[in-house]
Amino acid sequence: MARRSFSLMLAWRYLNPRRATLSAVTLISVTGVLLGVLVLVVVMAVYAGLEREVKSRLLGFTPHVRLEYAPFGGFREPIADWRATAGEISKRPGVQSATAFVQEYVLMVDATSRKRPVFFRGLDTEDAAQVAGLDKLLDRELFPGSTADMGLDDRVVVSSIIARQFALQPGDKVKFLSAQNLEEVERIDRVTRRPPVREEFAAPLAAAKEALKTAFVPRGDRLALGEAAYRAIYEPLYDVFLAEIREPEKEIVGRFLALFDGEPEADGTLLVDAGLPAEAAEILALLETTDVEKMDAEILKSFKEIVLPKEAEVVGVYQASQMALTPDIFMPLPLAQELAGLEGAVQGIAVRLDDAYQADRMAREFAGVMDGGWQVVTWIEEFGDFSRLINQQRMMMYFALSFIILVSAFSMMAVMFTVTIQKRREIGVMKALGAAPGQIVKVFVYQGMILGFLGALLGAGSGLLVIHWRGGIQGLFRQFGFDPFPKDFHGFKVLPAHVNPLEVAIIAICAFILCALAAFVPAFFAARSDAAKSLRNL
Repeated sequence: MARRSFSLMLAWRYLNPRRATLSAVTLISVTGVLLGVLVLVVVMAVYAGLEREVKSRLLGFTPHVRLEYAPFGGFREPIADWRATAGEISKRPGVQSATAFVQEYVLMVDATSRKRPVFFRGLDTEDAAQVAGLDKLLDRELFPGSTADMGLDDRVVVSSIIARQFALQPGDKVKFLSAQNLEEVERIDRVTRRPPVREEFAAPLAAAKEALKTAFVPRGDRLALGEAAYRAIYEPLYDVFLAEIREPEKEIVGRFLALFDGEPEADGTLLVDAGLPAEAAEILALLETTDVEKMDAEILKSFKEIVLPKEAEVVGVYQASQMALTPDIFMPLPLAQELAGLEGAVQGIAVRLDDAYQADRMAREFAGVMDGGWQVVTWIEEFGDFSRLINQQRMMMYFALSFIILVSAFSMMAVMFTVTIQKRREIGVMKALGAAPGQIVKVFVYQGMILGFLGALLGAGSGLLVIHWRGGIQGLFRQFGFDPFPKDFHGFKVLPAHVNPLEVAIIAICAFILCALAAFVPAFFAARSDAAKSLRNL
């Protein structure tokens, strides 16, 4: 017990050898550890807060589980009778709600005719949970009057990114041009550029007309058409029918093919009425009389009906973040269905759970009870890469910032080497008086442990204070025109932070252990020095 008190007494004395208010060596060593622990505690808390806040935002409007109907090898089909299925799902234990899911891209046009493709999501405004989740995200500070109450009208909530790019405010009007319409416009453009069928498919038409004269063989009061002759007439015209031709021409070719839809005999021969060849020839002759300009005019008339944009009013702006992929536009479900070309159907069923982190278990449960053709997608699968990216960034920050504490420990080792050299005479005296090497080692190890304990304790406490007053610190930076964490990018007025007591304790303990190990190395060499040489200061 006495030996231990002796080593500890000397350790305290060496921390402040001149009996001044503070020893410069002690202050420098403690400050190095303090800063390392402070930075690591603050950064890890901010990363944890960002992860929690981003996930909270995503889960505020993102379905925890999404059910899609894809009966043909993964191609999603619209769900017309979705309310019945959603009603059955909503009755299951652990399910908070089940409602429609619609999301798509549209071309947005503002009052000055500026255009940009935007990603929208339909919101079932009858679901209070979805509306409340969106309401929490509204930026009422920069956009007063914002509301999530869209009702069933043509009213939308836009992201702060879109609002900034288009200079939008609540009450402004925007127009949407459906992506489905654009595909139809592209198809119409391709069709109107084609020559008429009589010119583009002149060869198969001529062959079919010639076959109509020679391919039929009388059989009683009817005509027989052999399998080979049938193929020679039917297949070329069927290829024409499948081509992207004008609708009146497609109708004519369809009428021609319908004449040959009878049931063939056992030997493959098709029996037809005696007047069929003449009737078929008359139908083909109609292709020679089609008016291309008139047909194109009809197509262009439908073109005007298709591409008329849908106007909507901006009623709110929500604060988006570059840290998370969120929709550019939220709109009521009826408007979303119209723009997506679903005609009352939906793309999927959005299921919200009492516990979002039970999504995988619930997905397996849904997959076991749903009929074949249904696919189940969880938010964990959809945003898994994003979540893993945040975790990987946290681990990299741990790795990088841990070197600050490691450098502090090496600095302390250098300081302790200096101290042991300065104390060579005293070490020699202690060894001459019978001090054991272990006692000498303990003197400097205790010194490092005390410095490490003070640095870790003050660093953890300072880090918690910085986290608590982070809003004021950010405000102070902004007063000087410097904002390292802009709201426009992160989407947060004050950086979110989440303090994990266990994590703070681990950081402090690791810093303490590193300081103790750093002090042990010079202490070990000092304890092995020769007493006589130490007394001669050699």
